[in-house]
Amino acid sequence: MSKKLKHSKIKNTSILFELLTRQITADVLADKTTKTVSIVKKFFSEQTELGKELQLYKILSEKKYNSTLKANQLLETVIKSRNKLSNSKLRREKYNLIKAIKENYNVDDFMNARINNYKLLASIYNIFQSETTNEQFNPEHIVNSKFTILENIAGKKQTSQNKETFIAEYKQKDKDLRLLAYQILVDKFNSKYKTLDESQKKLLKNYINNISNTNSLREFVDSEIVKVKKYLKTELPKVKDDITQIKLTEVINQIDALSKGKLVTEKQVLTLMRYYELVKEINNVHETRNIKKSN
Repeated sequence: MSKKLKHSKIKNTSILFELLTRQITADVLADKTTKTVSIVKKFFSEQTELGKELQLYKILSEKKYNSTLKANQLLETVIKSRNKLSNSKLRREKYNLIKAIKENYNVDDFMNARINNYKLLASIYNIFQSETTNEQFNPEHIVNSKFTILENIAGKKQTSQNKETFIAEYKQKDKDLRLLAYQILVDKFNSKYKTLDESQKKLLKNYINNISNTNSLREFVDSEIVKVKKYLKTELPKVKDDITQIKLTEVINQIDALSKGKLVTEKQVLTLMRYYELVKEINNVHETRNIKKSN
């Protein structure tokens, strides 16, 4: 009797690598000492089975062909390469990697992150699983996974192709070079957004850290919405201009929409940043008035 192909997020080599590199970014932006760099270097070098399997994931997720025939040939070639890897070494390395993650992070929070190409990476995992074990899996599940991979390789060009090409090239760079690039991005971020107040900086840091804990981000944003709404309601009676008062009332009524959804979206973060900006403007008005009064 054939078994259902079952994807395991915590055993997916590409997803583990993705989460680790994101964690490095989160730690750097939060100005934390990170052990993730040494974990990545240890387990994903070119000499490890994990490193070799990761390269196969990258080929199937990043390579593009205009021909379905070429896509098929690429998939079959990658499967042959995957069969040459040592499953026993791979299991041992993966076990030790997961152990290292558990020792340094809350594994439930660590794994609770959104992966944009989750379906594709899960399909690659399923195909590797079906091709490297003696288990008899449901043929329909295998075909569906293969079609997902082939459609990615030979699918229609997307409007964001240039961006995806850049990211694909960036991921192929040496790991130390990528870590240096992260630091450069942080420096540029600090330079560009040095005018942000503490509330805005805290929101951005929490948003970046949703990589590790989406529930925590939702709770943080909801608590900030309550604070901002309370402040604006307090300021509303002080507004003398009728038109400004109407606009401010409308803004207050709309803020609750930021609490919609289990996950916090980029749009919600951007909107909350604008609310913070409004709070800053109101405070500046108060300061200007106080200065005039003192003079």
